[in-house]
Amino acid sequence: MENFTKDSRIVLTLDAGGTNFVFSAVQAGEEIIEPIILSAKGESLDSILKTITEGFRQAKSKVPDNPLAISFAFPGPADYENGIIGDLQNLPLFKGGVALGPMLSEQFGIPVFINNDGDLFAYGEAIGGLLPEINRKLEEAGNPKRYRNLIGVTLGTGFGGGIVSRDGLFFGDNSAGGEINRMRNRTYKNFDAEDSVSIRGIRRAYAILTGVNMASVPEPKDLFLIGMGEKPGNRQAAVQAFESFAIDAADAVANAVTLIDGLVVIGGGLSGAWPLFLPKMTEEMNRPFLTADGGSLPRLEISTLNLEDPQQLSAFLQPTAVEIRVPFSEKKALYDSQKKVGLGISRLGTSKAVSVGAYAFALSQLDKNHPAGSYTNV
Repeated sequence: MENFTKDSRIVLTLDAGGTNFVFSAVQAGEEIIEPIILSAKGESLDSILKTITEGFRQAKSKVPDNPLAISFAFPGPADYENGIIGDLQNLPLFKGGVALGPMLSEQFGIPVFINNDGDLFAYGEAIGGLLPEINRKLEEAGNPKRYRNLIGVTLGTGFGGGIVSRDGLFFGDNSAGGEINRMRNRTYKNFDAEDSVSIRGIRRAYAILTGVNMASVPEPKDLFLIGMGEKPGNRQAAVQAFESFAIDAADAVANAVTLIDGLVVIGGGLSGAWPLFLPKMTEEMNRPFLTADGGSLPRLEISTLNLEDPQQLSAFLQPTAVEIRVPFSEKKALYDSQKKVGLGISRLGTSKAVSVGAYAFALSQLDKNHPAGSYTNV
């Protein structure tokens, strides 16, 4: 999908929130119409489904050519591959399995692709964000190393995730791949990670540290400004709240890196507060385990570096491979014993990355299912 920015095909998209549905159309990786905003509220499931259909109809009426697909993120749980939406918390009228994808495909006569927002965020950053940027910088630094795996995590109301492996999205067998929020909480062992790695987690930590009621705790944006010393408040408590958040996030992300072995890109509403949590997160991912005999063991087989820190970025990009002799031969092989991954912040912005991911995913699926030149507009 390297050339998605030059592709003339049009894809209709949707940003589905619990309050509003925002419809758009993308061509060459960019929105080409003014977004259409419709309320996500409805008295019945049928009324919501009609709203979704109407939103796509309005978007289609505004594009210069017929779209070839619909592609968007929608909350789960869901059977994304078949376009079936399960029981949703923020859209409670969706229950018992709703065939949203097949409905839209029948209504518009074009393929419909639905994914998790964490998956599409990761995919967008893999093809147009952090991953290509880092590989480009490695090339410029004369380093032959290239990265092809990416873990995308979103930090905000919830803790989302997605995995790109060798240029493709990893879904799992039940549309549940990358669900990092369901990892165990390091601090509260009987909770899931999301209970701490979220807006509510930061606010709870601040409430505990200051002894105030949760209702009185400032919003994370204000806590960030307090922690940076740019707004009056309990600065020490704000810093500690973000560090507690970072420790629990690091534990979950380190578990994911252990399995995936790829770069990590961070997005979501809390990602802008990275100066208060990313250094601690990197530190924690490098903190060793203790062993039963009193020794220590590296937390990861791989060193983790903060890609937003100029010194650590420079170390990450530095070539470290050496030539070693091939036994019983005059030939030599290149060997790099220094295994590294990096943590970086979204280069596209979360919303843009999801949009790019949705667009590029649709194109990749169309290309798999249709020989070159066989497309017809509906």
